[in-house]
Amino acid sequence: MAKTQKYSWGQGELYEMLCLMMIGYCIWVFGTKFGFFDYFFYFAIRHDLLNLVMLSGCIGLGAVAATIRKSFLLRKAMRGRAAAEMRTESIARHDALTGLANRRFFLELFDGMTKAHQPGDRLAVMVIDLDRFKPVNDVHGHAAGNAVICAVADRLRQIVPSRGVVARLGGDEFAAVVPYGEGPDTLIVLAEQIIAAIRAPIHWNHNRIHVDATIGIAPVTLDNNEAEGLLHAADLAMYEGKRDGRGTFRIFAAEMGAALKARAELESDLRLGIARGEFVPFFQPVVRLPSEDLVGFEALARWNHPTKGLIAPDQFIPVAEQTGMIGDLFYSLLHQACMSAQNWPPHLLLSVNVAPQQLQDPRLPQRVLAILTETGFAPSRLETEITETAIINDLQAARSALMSLQNIGVKIALDDFGTGYSSLYHLRELRFNKLKIDRSYVTTLMQGSEGAKLVDAIIQLGASLGMETTAEGIETVSNLDWLSRQGCTFGQGYLFGRPMPKDVTERFLENAQIAKLEQPGRANAG
Repeated sequence: MAKTQKYSWGQGELYEMLCLMMIGYCIWVFGTKFGFFDYFFYFAIRHDLLNLVMLSGCIGLGAVAATIRKSFLLRKAMRGRAAAEMRTESIARHDALTGLANRRFFLELFDGMTKAHQPGDRLAVMVIDLDRFKPVNDVHGHAAGNAVICAVADRLRQIVPSRGVVARLGGDEFAAVVPYGEGPDTLIVLAEQIIAAIRAPIHWNHNRIHVDATIGIAPVTLDNNEAEGLLHAADLAMYEGKRDGRGTFRIFAAEMGAALKARAELESDLRLGIARGEFVPFFQPVVRLPSEDLVGFEALARWNHPTKGLIAPDQFIPVAEQTGMIGDLFYSLLHQACMSAQNWPPHLLLSVNVAPQQLQDPRLPQRVLAILTETGFAPSRLETEITETAIINDLQAARSALMSLQNIGVKIALDDFGTGYSSLYHLRELRFNKLKIDRSYVTTLMQGSEGAKLVDAIIQLGASLGMETTAEGIETVSNLDWLSRQGCTFGQGYLFGRPMPKDVTERFLENAQIAKLEQPGRANAG
C-alpha cells in the first residue's frame, strides 16, 4: 500500500512539472516571436522600471526556491509516513519479542503457501508448547523467561526448513507450517529434532535453564485444509502428548477430538461441582491390630454428580491436580469431614490425603488451621497423608509444610510406602508419624514369599524408627492374621468396612458402640 501511494505521488509531481515547463516555453515563444520581450525592456528602460523588473525577478527566484524547498520537505514527510506505515504493518504482523510472525500473519502466510504449493508437495502444521516454563519465571524472573522464549525462537528458525514458516502464537506456544515428503517420517524426524534442540540447556546469567516441549502435528488434507482448523487439530494432538507425559509429539487423529471434548466437559463439570458442593467425603474405618478396635476413619473423595451419579476419585482426582483445582476440592472436603467428625467419639482420628501440588502452597498450614479453628476440630485428631512423589518433587517445600502442620499438632503419614522413591534420609528428615503399606503389597501376601518379606521389612523399619504402620487393602482373614503376627499397628480394608457416606458412618459408629457395650469383658474394663 505504501509503495503504491509513493508511486502515484511521484507521477503527479512529474506531470505538474511538465505543465509548468510548457507554460514557460509558450511564454518564451510568444515573447521572442512577437517582440514582446523587446517591447517590455524598452518600456522598462523608458519609464525607469528596470530595477523594479529585477526586483520582481529576484522575488520570483525566491518563490521558486521556496517551492523547491517545500517540495523536498513534502517528499521527506511522505517518505517518513510511508516508513511509519511499513513499521506499523510489520509490528502488526510480527511478535515484538522474537520477531517471528504472529498468529494473524501466520494465517496469512499459510493461506499463501497452500495456494502456491506445487503438485506433490505436502504441508503440515505444528504446534509447539513449552513444558516446565512457568517455574522459569517463578524462579529466575521474567527476564529469564523472555531469554528462554528468544532462544527457543532462534532454535526453531534454524531447524524449520527454509520453505517453512515459524510463528509465536503467544506465551510459550509456537507454531510452524512445514513442507514434507510423501510419508510422515519427515515430520517425525523434524519433531524429534525440535524437541532435542529445545531440551538443550539455555545459558542465562550464569544459569543453565532447562525446558522441554510437546508438539502436536496436523497434516493438511482435503478434508482439513483451513489454517484455523489445522491449528485446532494440532492443539488436540499436542494436549494428547501432554497427557501422555510431555516432552513428546503426537500426530492428529480423528478420535482425539472426542477425547478432548470429553475432557473439557469433565473439567467444566468439575469446576461447577466444586462450587455447588457436589463433592462429599466418604469414610473408611481404620482399626488397631490385633484387637480390631476402631481408631478412626480415612476421608475419601466422592463426586455426587447430578446426572452421572456417584463418581470414584480415580476419574476426577488426576484432572483436578492437572488443572489446579485440587486445592479448592481438598479444602471443601476437609471442612465437610471435620464437621462430620465433630460428632464422633473424641478418641477417633480423621485421616485426609494431601496432593503433591498442595505442598508447594505456603498457605497450606494456615488454611488447614483456619478450617480446624472454624469447625472446632482438634488438630491432634487430624492426620494428613502424603505420597512419596510429593517428597521427590520439592523436598524443601515438603519439609516446610509438614513441619508447620506438625507444629500445630497435626500428624503426618507417608502414604503408599514402597511404591515411590523415598529413602531413609527422607524418613529421618521429615519425621513421619506413620507409614502406610500400599495395598499392592498386602493383596499379594499369600501369593509368594517375596511380598511377605517386603511387608515384614517395612513393618520392622517403621518400628525401628518409632513409626506406626498401617496396612491398606486387607480383605481376607488370613492377611489380617499374618499382619497382626508381624506387629503391624493398624489395618484398613474391605474386611473392616467399605468407604461410607456420612449418615452410614454414623450408623456404623452407633452399631460399633452397641457391640462394644454388649461385650461384658470390655464393658467392665471400661
